[in-house]
Formats: sequence, C-alpha cells, structure tokens
Amino acid sequence: MIIERYIHREILQKLIWLTGLLFLIFATNKFVDYLGDAASGKIPAGFILKLLWLRMLAMQTEVLPLVLFLAVILTYSRMNQDNELTAFAVAGVGTVRQLQFVARFTLVFCLLVAFISFYASPWAKSNIVKLKEQAWQESMITGIAAGQFKELNKGDSVVYIEKLSESRNTMKNVFLQIRQKDKNSVMKSDKARFNTEKRSGNRFIIFENGRRYLGSPGMLDFQITEYEKYGVLIETEDTESSSSSPETLSTSALLGSTSSEHRAELQWRISAVLASLLLGLLAVFLSRLSIGHKPYTLLFIAILIYLIYSNILGISRTLMERDAISPYLGLWWVHMILIVLAIIFYYSPVITHWRKRDRKLQILPADQ
Repeated sequence: MIIERYIHREILQKLIWLTGLLFLIFATNKFVDYLGDAASGKIPAGFILKLLWLRMLAMQTEVLPLVLFLAVILTYSRMNQDNELTAFAVAGVGTVRQLQFVARFTLVFCLLVAFISFYASPWAKSNIVKLKEQAWQESMITGIAAGQFKELNKGDSVVYIEKLSESRNTMKNVFLQIRQKDKNSVMKSDKARFNTEKRSGNRFIIFENGRRYLGSPGMLDFQITEYEKYGVLIETEDTESSSSSPETLSTSALLGSTSSEHRAELQWRISAVLASLLLGLLAVFLSRLSIGHKPYTLLFIAILIYLIYSNILGISRTLMERDAISPYLGLWWVHMILIVLAIIFYYSPVITHWRKRDRKLQILPADQ
C-alpha cells in the first residue's frame, strides 16, 4: 500500500538520521575517554579503535529503542502539522490501520534488536573484557625502554631498567621505588618480570636475586632485606572488566541458570525487544493527543516517558539482582505499566470527545 510505504520511509529516514547523530555523540565521548586512557598509559594506542567499535555495538540495546521511539514521534508530529493524518482519515486510513503499518515496521526492527541484544551485544562485551585484559598486560610495558624511568600505578611507583629482553617481558638490572605514606621502598634486582594473576587479575613485578630497602627519607633506620624472589603488587584489576559478569555470558548460558543476576540479565535483554515494540506503538498513541500539533511539547513528553521507563527498568533490574523482588515479577511489571499507559493514550481522544458532548448536552437546556 502506498500510504504504508510512505509511513515506513518517513520513519526509516528519521531512524537513520537519529542513529547517526546519537552514534556520533557517543562515539566522540568514548573516543575522548579512550584517548585519555592511552595518554595515561592505561591502554595501548592501538586498542582505541577496537574498543570504540565494540563499545558502540554493546550499547545499541539501550540506544535502539529510544531511536525508534523518537523516529515515530518525529514522523507523526511532522505529518500532524502538515495535516496528513487528517488526509489519511478522509482516505479511510484511520488510527487502527496506521497502527498496523507501524506495528509491521516495529516487528521487523525488533528482529534486529533481538539479534543485537541476545547475541551481538554479549559478544561485544565479552571481547571488550578480553581486550581490556590484554591492554592491561601490555600497558605495563608500553613505553618502557632501557635506560629510562617510567611511572607505574598512577605515579606511585617508578621503575628503571638497564636492559630489556626482545619479548619485552624480562628485565635486567632493575630499580623500583614505591612511594608510601611515611616510608619509601626501593627494590634493586638483577632480574625481574611482569606477572598477572589469572584468578584476581592483579598485576605484579616479580624480582629475583635482589635487595629491598625500606625506610623514611633522611633517616638512618632503613631495613635491608635480601631475597631470591619477591613480588610487588603494582595494580589491581578494575571490577568492570571482570570476565564473570553476567553481561558477558551468552544467552544460552543464562537460560538454564537459577542465579538472580543471570535471570535479571536475561530479562534485561528481553526488555530491549519489548521496549522497542511498546515504545514504537506508544508513539502513535501519543501523536493522537491534543499536543500532537505541538512538536516540541510532544518530544519533551516522549523523552520524559522514556527516561522514567528506562530508569524504573534499571531499578527493577538492580532489585532483582539483590533478590529484593521475585524473578516472576522481575521487569515484567514495568512493561505492564507502559501497556496500561498506551491504552489510556489510545482511548484518551474518545474520552475527551464524550466529555465535550456531555458538556454540550448540559448547556443546551440552560440556554433554552
């Protein structure tokens, strides 16, 4: 049908425009963050673009429902201003038919959201964790060169090496100073190497055949210790990059789990699909209200509804992870509230019409 194709084209144009705009905003923000991390030595420069595109893919489950909601809102707001919706009604294409047109477009869009939410996003988040772990290991030796000083652990430690192996993992004639509150620790060793503990992810420098000097600067009470092996904790792993996070698990692994965190994550992924469907249809109902001719007011209310909806979903997810609410209630009650709201918006013009008719019936006898 020509009108259906016309509505789909209008929504698709707005969708592409909004997606590009939000992608540019988020990508620029993340790119600046990663540049700062690379400048401070937290990640190698070669990891910036890899982390950036994976992060953009991982966050699409939060962005796509909003983009669809705004695209339908902007499409119907523009058609309302140009009186195209009135022309559709005259041509026999009422609200129900228009709702069918938008529903078909939304269902196809939900297939894309489902693929990203159930497969692409967990894969991206898992690869982000792996890249961060790899970057974490490489960042310790990034910039280290023989005969130069390098700050470690945000400047709390300074290392100096005389020679560095070709693999850049083994150091010879190593000097390390660790700044503490009232004392300084100085390590001097013939040989040292970096090591990452697999379980915790903490990073160490393992010194071999050396001495440790501990004391306060300017004082003579230094403690001297000789050792064969001595491990110094350089940095602890960020909890955000934990490989055990439910966000990095595959959807199939979440299906058979009874963990509250896993159930919450599964419902969160399903919510991305439901949100796209419900918000897409809700946008049509919002446009039928009296504010449909006021695009800025309509857009403000739409964004407000989305923010409240998404925040309540996030709160419910947290409560579910803490076993504060039943998994059977979970996030479903939030979607039910949105469905009730959509029904209210759908019947709102009818209720308004009835109220106006009742007022006229009450006024007529008084005038006579």
